[in-house]
Amino acid sequence: MTQKSSFFIAGRHAVIAALSNPQRRVIKIFLTEESKKNIHKQNPHKNLLKDIKVFFKTKKELDKLCRSEDILHQGYVAEIEHLENPVLKEFIKEKNNLTFVCLDEVTDPRNIGSLIRSAAAFNIDGLIVKERHFPSESKLLYKSASGCVEYMNIFQVSNINTTLKYLRDKNFWVYGFTANSEKKFTDVKWEGNNILLFGSEGYGLNKHTKKYTDFTVKIDINKNIESLNISNSAAIVFHHINQQK
Repeated sequence: MTQKSSFFIAGRHAVIAALSNPQRRVIKIFLTEESKKNIHKQNPHKNLLKDIKVFFKTKKELDKLCRSEDILHQGYVAEIEHLENPVLKEFIKEKNNLTFVCLDEVTDPRNIGSLIRSAAAFNIDGLIVKERHFPSESKLLYKSASGCVEYMNIFQVSNINTTLKYLRDKNFWVYGFTANSEKKFTDVKWEGNNILLFGSEGYGLNKHTKKYTDFTVKIDINKNIESLNISNSAAIVFHHINQQK
């Protein structure tokens, strides 16, 4: 078995979901006495700590481990290895009615984590991100995703535009979300294979990437409000499409 690089995550949901995922290698875990009791209480029929190196720490010691990202660990910190990256070309073989979300230059780990949580909640089939922009070892991302990184197909690609071009050739429609579109996303019949393309928090869709969209659509909001946070926008869209399906 090849050794993958390891990193730390923190927070109750993130750590327990990693322990519960048979595909995820957890190298060691740091708990307070209290959080160990809670793991057993919440999972009485399953020993999640079997074969795991467990170290007991005080809350203060765990605070030190999380200081750089200033997040609440809730008494749970784990060192884990990366999952195998799913391969997009393999994944789409013989599948229909897929909905992917694609992020163009979105880099904020909290936003990406929240978006992953909504995508998992509303049955989105996968997330396409640019490898270089994806904060894959961010404690904040794992904490915001609340354990949902374990349930989401995350496709890390080297080039977003090339990937969109490839998927369009494979019968996917690309919908770019932008505030100045004429068409409301709720007027679309969400059938077949679709990609929901969201641009960066500050600048929206990259001009060059826009060339690879088939349609632009918008979320209809109060005229006096400039825009919504990307993770809120995405949750609204995911919920609507999931209801339609």
